[in-house]
Amino acid sequence: MRCVEVHPNQEMTVDEFKAWLRRYDSNSDGQISQDELKEALHGLRSWFPWWKARQVMKEADSNHDGLINSSKEMEKLIHFAQQRLHLKIHDW
Repeated sequence: MRCVEVHPNQEMTVDEFKAWLRRYDSNSDGQISQDELKEALHGLRSWFPWWKARQVMKEADSNHDGLINSSKEMEKLIHFAQQRLHLKIHDW
C-alpha cells in the first residue's frame, strides 16, 4: 500500500483512507479521538476542523465514548468524509 497524501476530490480505497487516518493516531491506540480527527482535518486544510471533528463525533460515535473505535463507527466516518469532505473513497 502506498503512503497516501489525501486531498479533497482525490480517489482512494478504504484501506488507503484508514492508513492516512492512522497517521493522526497520536497515541497509537488504534482509535481516533476528536482531537486526532481535528488534526487530520487540519491536514486536509479543511475550514473549521474543530467544528467538523465535533460533527463527525456526533454522527459516528454511537456509544458516546469520544472515540471512533469500531468498524461500524469507521463506516460512519467514511460516509461523512465522502458526503461532507468530498473525499472519493471506494472499496476496491
